[in-house]
Amino acid sequence: MAVLGSTTYLEQRRYPKLLYVVAPLAALVLQAWLPRVVGQYAWFDLPLVITVYFALGRRSPVQGTIMGMIMGVFEDALTHRPIGINGIAKTVVGFLAASVGVRIAVENQTIRLLLNFLLSLLSSAIVVFVYRFLLGLDYQWQWFTELFSAIGNSLIAMVLFPVLDRLQIRD
Repeated sequence: MAVLGSTTYLEQRRYPKLLYVVAPLAALVLQAWLPRVVGQYAWFDLPLVITVYFALGRRSPVQGTIMGMIMGVFEDALTHRPIGINGIAKTVVGFLAASVGVRIAVENQTIRLLLNFLLSLLSSAIVVFVYRFLLGLDYQWQWFTELFSAIGNSLIAMVLFPVLDRLQIRD
């Protein structure tokens, strides 16, 4: 794990422009469709995983924030949740993931796995906070479900991140 110092420069990853459209769109479509197939056992958040991946790779807090906001708002549009709840959660997660990517080299799979797990839990906590405290709505929250979701997101990231790594543009 390399920490960014005065002599170390962590480069931004670059990807084909089409990947910036296809990967988020595929994640949103699968996120809307798969829970209908697997029902209550849908312990994953594909838009979150894609947001974390691109935010870590691009290492730009502004781009991570924008990516999280777009993914969250579009996910809200495809679900039963009020518009903006996932937008808020994924905006914060995108910003934090990119901020961490600026500070440390996140090419290590273990670090990526841990970050994805922690950011998944943070996203769930933000959703609960917005529902209960900002909107005053009743939200059925079970910490086991959120834990399984964070584990599911991490497992998906273990498979998906190396695949997306192969698609990056190398200089």
